[in-house]
Amino acid sequence: MAEVDASESQPVQTQTSAVPAEGYDKKCIFCKVVNNEMGTELLHCDEEISCFRDIKPGAPHHYLVVPNRHVGNCKSLTKEHVPLVNRMVEAGKEILQKNNITDLSDVRFGFHWPPFCSVTHLHLHVLAPASQMGFFPSRLIYRLNSYWFITADQLIELLNSKEETN
Repeated sequence: MAEVDASESQPVQTQTSAVPAEGYDKKCIFCKVVNNEMGTELLHCDEEISCFRDIKPGAPHHYLVVPNRHVGNCKSLTKEHVPLVNRMVEAGKEILQKNNITDLSDVRFGFHWPPFCSVTHLHLHVLAPASQMGFFPSRLIYRLNSYWFITADQLIELLNSKEETN
């Protein structure tokens, strides 16, 4: 599950994300992280997306990619969110490349499916190398084709199959 260690590291960036007031949930830990209120090191931060390490890594490289604006869990998404999910995956790939992970066939990109989310702010788990995840809890928690974890590709396919909302 997603957790953040506020005491472990200091931000390497002095840039604060420009999160509009309407896109900020003051009770959400990830909203606080992207606004540099927790002291968590942001490995990537742009106008739309931020990335940081998971406090309880399930693999040697375990990152969380989140939208800077508060977005609910993956069940709350619509077809209009597909570009956001794609951007989150691209940011995850960029972080992996910066950390010399080039074999994307041994990477897991995915989301916990509600109600199996510890934080309701949308967050993509980026785990690499997936082959080095331990059985428990990592392989169980981030298990493919389970009731509690959906890959980014599966989520995009699901969203694309939804009817447009008016």
